[in-house]
Amino acid sequence: MGKSRAFIALAAAVAIAGCNSTSTTPIGPTPAPTHKIQHVIILLQENRSFDNLFAGFPGADTVLEGPCEKSKWCTTGTAKLKQITLESTGQLGQGKDIDHSHHGFEIEYNHGKMDGFSKIREGAAGFGKPAKLYPYAYVERSETKAYWDFAKQYALADKMFFTDTASSFIAHQMIISGTVRLNDHESLTDQPNQDPWGCDAPPGTITAVIYTNGKVNEFGGPFPCFHQYGTIADLLDAKGVSWKFYVSSMTKQPQEFSGFVWNGFDAIKKIRYGPDWKNNISSPNTNVISDLKNGSLPSVSWVIPTLAASDHPASGCNHGPRWISSVLNAVGNSQYWKDTAVILAWDDWGGFYDNAKPPQINYTSLGFRVPMIVISPYAKPRSISSTQYDFGSILKFVEEQFGLGSLHTTDEPANSMDDMFDFTQSPLTYTNEPLPSEKPCGNAPSRRQIIEHDGGVPE
Repeated sequence: MGKSRAFIALAAAVAIAGCNSTSTTPIGPTPAPTHKIQHVIILLQENRSFDNLFAGFPGADTVLEGPCEKSKWCTTGTAKLKQITLESTGQLGQGKDIDHSHHGFEIEYNHGKMDGFSKIREGAAGFGKPAKLYPYAYVERSETKAYWDFAKQYALADKMFFTDTASSFIAHQMIISGTVRLNDHESLTDQPNQDPWGCDAPPGTITAVIYTNGKVNEFGGPFPCFHQYGTIADLLDAKGVSWKFYVSSMTKQPQEFSGFVWNGFDAIKKIRYGPDWKNNISSPNTNVISDLKNGSLPSVSWVIPTLAASDHPASGCNHGPRWISSVLNAVGNSQYWKDTAVILAWDDWGGFYDNAKPPQINYTSLGFRVPMIVISPYAKPRSISSTQYDFGSILKFVEEQFGLGSLHTTDEPANSMDDMFDFTQSPLTYTNEPLPSEKPCGNAPSRRQIIEHDGGVPE
């Protein structure tokens, strides 16, 4: 069991071992639900490291400078984190992203030296100009105030690592499956070469794979409609536990693509061509607020933002904090607050600097640290957990609350999130978060530009 600490306590990390498999058959007795948590809502935002959003947060493991391999733009071997806006429009020419592919991870990690962040390039797949010192950045605190407010009131994790070393496509598989392993010698990595990222992709679409020896083949994977691993939906369905995946529709809209690329279940053949697609995939994502108000919230929910509300770097929009505050206020003012745990996390590090060295468990894990906040009447108030977590921990928490058994993927060895909760405390009262102001969306790149730069392979 991990330990939680107040803001003045010392950090501690608990190591885990990792492996992936594809079985979805529970073994042994299933754990009894606590009954105090009847609803779990997973809010998954985009592409931010812990230091990028929470640098300077009291008591958390953060820094305001980091090592960089010496170069003409890093002459001292150290780079100070500079302040950027959440929307970061125009910071890199035309608002391009920065490398957060598996290759980018390897460069930044640099065999554990953690000093390669100045060596990556623009474009999420790293095909642009040198990014130089831009990855050493934190978001201005006026724009992250809502996130800091929630972290100060409830429970913040400062050792939450992305389970994989790739980016958003993989993250949106990990949050439902805990694995992207295809067989005993290869796993998925990076992104498909065309969108949508799933069974609705055009014929001929392929995915990238990484082999157990660490080599990546950008053109070596199958069509992105997978049967090789199951999802937690299998466990939920088997136990009759209700669930929904709230996401934008797959109707093409200018500068909007979240329904095309962040709908992880579109890549699961059993879901896409089965009854769950109609019954459990809910669009638009604002349906979650309607369901909270009309009393039809399922037991387990995933809530996926639009591009404007995603915190995606270079999106041209800073609407994420207002979106998250709106959803949480809706939860807090609903009949569901009394028995709900909301898990707010970011899907990958986005290429931004982070000081916490991720343990290397196997050829795909672990990736860089991302923020995670638990908001619940039973969250330990004003606490920071330094237990080592990954996305498998979120799946394990859901499994434990509803007695689902295990997927036997990364959920199995992952640390439980117990130390972020106190089920003996008097339930916390929710305090409404003032809705942050929003800037008009600026010079955002087109949907096609972001798809190409958000991990796609060069044509």
